[in-house]
Amino acid sequence: DDALIAEYLSLAAEDPNPDVFLAALSEVVRARGVAQIATDSGLCRESLYKALSAGAHPRFETINSVLHTLGVKIAVVVGRGR
Repeated sequence: DDALIAEYLSLAAEDPNPDVFLAALSEVVRARGVAQIATDSGLCRESLYKALSAGAHPRFETINSVLHTLGVKIAVVVGRGR
C-alpha cells in the first residue's frame, strides 16, 4: 500500500542517522521486488543493492528514482525547531 510505504519512509527519514532511511527503503524495495524496482527505475540490480546498503551515500537522483518507482515522493515541510 503506497500510503503505508510513505508513512514508513517518512518516519525513517526523521531519524538523524541516514542509514535508518536507507534500511527502510531497502526493506520496501525488497518487499516490492528488487529486480522489478531496479528495472523500472533504470538501475541495474547490483547498483540498487549497493546504493541501499548501510553506509552508502547514494545520489539524490538514485533515491528519487526509486521513490518515484515505488509511487511515493519526497516532501519538504516545516520542522519542529532547531
